[in-house]
Amino acid sequence: MSSRAEVVVGGLRARRMEIEESIFARVCDAVPDQAGDRDIEYATGLRDAITGALEFVLTGIEHGRHSPAVIPPATVAQAQRAVRNGVSLGTVLRRYTAGYALLGDFVLEEAQSSNHEAGLRELLGAQASSFERLTATIAEEYGRELKRTARSPARHRIELVQRLLAGEASPELTHELGYDLDGWHLAAIATGPDPIDALEGLRAALHARMLSVTASEQITWAWLASGHRKIEPPEIERFVTAEGWSKDVSLAAGEPGRQLAGWRTTHQQAQAAHMVLRRSQRRFARYGDVALLAAVLKDQALVRALLDTYLVPLQDSREGHSVLQETLRAYCVAGRNISATATTLNVARSTIESRLRTIEERLGRTLHPYPPELEIALHLDKLTQ
Repeated sequence: MSSRAEVVVGGLRARRMEIEESIFARVCDAVPDQAGDRDIEYATGLRDAITGALEFVLTGIEHGRHSPAVIPPATVAQAQRAVRNGVSLGTVLRRYTAGYALLGDFVLEEAQSSNHEAGLRELLGAQASSFERLTATIAEEYGRELKRTARSPARHRIELVQRLLAGEASPELTHELGYDLDGWHLAAIATGPDPIDALEGLRAALHARMLSVTASEQITWAWLASGHRKIEPPEIERFVTAEGWSKDVSLAAGEPGRQLAGWRTTHQQAQAAHMVLRRSQRRFARYGDVALLAAVLKDQALVRALLDTYLVPLQDSREGHSVLQETLRAYCVAGRNISATATTLNVARSTIESRLRTIEERLGRTLHPYPPELEIALHLDKLTQ
């Protein structure tokens, strides 16, 4: 590793959030893709893939043409997800190329600001080498997934579902799927080994009809309906948190929706809840309980801003980062009751009062009324660790 590369990459890593947001905006603007971007899992996966690809290329610039960096799993997963969402390989590679070009601008800017322009050719060469290796792997994984799913009945079934989700509406589609779109529907996304078995148990317990499709090896999309009776999320939560449910399968649920429009909306809600659930240790997430968190998680710049505003100022406090966060979490759970917080943490009430004053000083704002953004920031901190 040259000292020149180390300095430039250090500067780029310090600007990681700015670079990631810029690349995400560039690839979405330069290569629009409605087929993939309307799917929350695909859009979220794109962000994760950009994060992984950026780190891979930065490591390549650091270490040169013989970089030990491993192709990021999130990038591989996104290539497979592109196949399932009907996104062409050309679109996938054009997006990476747009991101690659923008990163080159950042490399040039950082080399100039650190007075390392003399080694720019070497830096850009290492970037190009890493990019070639990355895109070759993406193309291979895309082709492998395409071949695996090309003639499978499961692939045909999910294509029918995606046509309905995309706005197509025809009796032929619903007839082929064998699912009546009249009445109420509630969407769920199950994740884990053999998720379809767990969903079948849920369907039987609710005496419901179910449409299910395999989105990936460990993810199944499902819709549950029981005539004109509305299936409510608490019914599902009771089943999922009971002893009979597989501990290895988690479930995200939307809110009930009617007819075709509600069928689509409840699935979008389940995807949003799934985005939160996969970052947590819980077995169940309902959209109505995590809607705000899901909305914030779609915007990484907003996530960073909330963490910087409400948590970073606490890191250098005399009490210590972990103690103040622990106090805030307990204070929030206790309904902002100081005595209950002191009991929970087994400390004196005066200690809690002192810590809260310290927090207010560091944040430059009062905790009365309690800022809801602070509670969101605490949740985000746990989800993004």
